[in-house]
Amino acid sequence: MAELYITRPLPDRVVARARERFNVTLREQTTPLKKGEMRAALVLYDVVLPTLGDMFTAEVFEGMQSARCKLLANFGVGYNHIDVAAARDIGIAVTNTPGAVTEATADIALMLMLMTARRAGEGERMLRAGKWAGWHPTQMLGLHLGGKTCGIVGMGRIGQAIARRAHFGLGMNVIYHNRSAKECDMPARQVGDLAELMGAADIVVLAVPGGADTRHLIGAEALAAMQPHAHLVNIARGDVVDEAALIAALQAGQIAGAGLDVYEHEPNVPNALRSMENVVLLPHLGTAALDVREGMGMMAVENAIAHLDGQPLLNPV
Repeated sequence: MAELYITRPLPDRVVARARERFNVTLREQTTPLKKGEMRAALVLYDVVLPTLGDMFTAEVFEGMQSARCKLLANFGVGYNHIDVAAARDIGIAVTNTPGAVTEATADIALMLMLMTARRAGEGERMLRAGKWAGWHPTQMLGLHLGGKTCGIVGMGRIGQAIARRAHFGLGMNVIYHNRSAKECDMPARQVGDLAELMGAADIVVLAVPGGADTRHLIGAEALAAMQPHAHLVNIARGDVVDEAALIAALQAGQIAGAGLDVYEHEPNVPNALRSMENVVLLPHLGTAALDVREGMGMMAVENAIAHLDGQPLLNPV
């Protein structure tokens, strides 16, 4: 039986499916693999099922031309932690799990949009601290999103799912910035450049892939283009935003607030962000629902099984 290495604990149903076709080694730690662990896994196993944080850089693949592993079946749609070209150069294919994450991630974006605009985190902290003195007409006035403009950066599957929620659910006008035009099933207008979108939107949602092309896409210049009442939401990858520039913009009152599910140096979140009342901080909950994680895991395992059976990979990248 072929050997499969799973780098983090996964839902029981996923592991049971994997064990139907593989000898499974399940790593119990929840932390990312270290370089030596990754190189050992390439030598010892036919397939490795890694996930976010397992940094399979070009350096990891050096000298691994004769490695036993021929597939990295990534658990997650994002694969910027894997140097796909370096893997391919030594005969290791990479797959991911698109589709399974779309709706759940869009839900988190919607939640962050509402929480930051309507000051939900701040209000809950006040109430839990026993500081709520009762309702009054000018208490905690936030930004009503109905009729406002939602600007989406990245109009792939997740971006379009966010756009549907914003338009049909909240009655927002949707604009987007994307490398190519998209055929959308909701009213949405593509704008010419990022600065135009940042300046026109009342709430900006980031839904671009991670990687070198999008690192610090949102920096001081982009943030300066935003309106003072506008909010920024990031459910993409942490390093899409220059965190230092975001902190500076928030401290200077350049923007009204932010809702973040991802961070530039996860799991480290700067004290400056944690101390701000106008920032909503979630611990990377994008796909954190049991049925979603089961779907992701099943897709990763089915890619591994296709590889084992000599069939075309379901989700090659």
